[in-house]
Amino acid sequence: MINALVDRSDYPCLEDYAYLNQASLGLIGQRAVQSMHDFLDNTARHGNLGMTDEEEARFFESLRQRGARLLNCRNDELAIAASASELLGQLPFLIRPRAGTSIVAVATDFPAVTRPWIRYASENDCSLRFVDDSAGENLTDSVIDSIDSRTSVVAVSSVQFSTGSAVDVPRLREACAREGARLVVDATQAAGILKVDAERWGADAVVTSGYKWLGGHGGVALAAMSPALLEQDPLLPGWMGTPHPFDFEATTMRFAAGARRFTQSTMSYVSMAGLATALDQLMVVRQGRLEAHSRDLSRRLIQGARAHGWTPFRALEDASASPHIVSLANPGSDVGGAIGALRRNHIVCGARNGRIRVSLAPYNDSADVDALVDSMAVL
Repeated sequence: MINALVDRSDYPCLEDYAYLNQASLGLIGQRAVQSMHDFLDNTARHGNLGMTDEEEARFFESLRQRGARLLNCRNDELAIAASASELLGQLPFLIRPRAGTSIVAVATDFPAVTRPWIRYASENDCSLRFVDDSAGENLTDSVIDSIDSRTSVVAVSSVQFSTGSAVDVPRLREACAREGARLVVDATQAAGILKVDAERWGADAVVTSGYKWLGGHGGVALAAMSPALLEQDPLLPGWMGTPHPFDFEATTMRFAAGARRFTQSTMSYVSMAGLATALDQLMVVRQGRLEAHSRDLSRRLIQGARAHGWTPFRALEDASASPHIVSLANPGSDVGGAIGALRRNHIVCGARNGRIRVSLAPYNDSADVDALVDSMAVL
């Protein structure tokens, strides 16, 4: 028996469902939910009776401290925004690669990573070089092999959302440095299970959503921004990113020192309150235990699924495989129909790129995996 790492009673739906879909809309633990209720009931609903202007300006700092610890960066390097897409969308226009250079990305990466660069390239005479995430090839090697003297930027997710393929970011950073290329990393499908080390990675930006593996709700994202980016003025300047936002100076454009300049406006403070609590819970569990737990469950899943004709996109021993996202295919099965049949059996997985995507979280145990494997026998 492989037990959950956290108290399953914090997730009421687990009484009736095997939830194996944290990589999509993840479950939120009871303590984070309670923090959101407490903020809404005791603070937000009472307007400025519950939160003064000064308290609102300081409200970000508690989450900033936790986010900086999670991503291993300085507090003043940690940007807080309403979404990962909001931050990723600005990066091409902050980095501004020169005309005639090329941008390397993964063809099946999450669209929020690639689309800002597609737009920038089309307007600034840059070319895009898309790398395939091929099951038989090491993804890090494939990306590195696409970098040459013309490469100005590499933009990639550290873990691919649909296949679970993982990138060795330090190796990639070294390859970028050799050619003078900038590096942007979306860690949304890694942060919360795998170690994310912005200081060691040395990327220009490491961005993550605040939900999925971090256990929060939508409406907040975190990013470790490099010193070079912190010297840039935000592309989308908002009123909260000034040194003293409640001065409401409308005729000038001054920015706060550090990553505070990237906060645009009033945000989902309810989500910020929940995320702060979720991070406190998450960081109590050693990161190595989180990864090992996922690996144990993945091993059990892959062994059982193979017996019913379902094979993983990558073997768990593959250097490019992540332990917490397993993408399964069966040539004889209709994935859409299989997902529907699983849900009718109270098993929730995702469907991505013609495969069943299973995402394994700290609240999962071997009974969840066994229920999925047993159901695969009749898919």
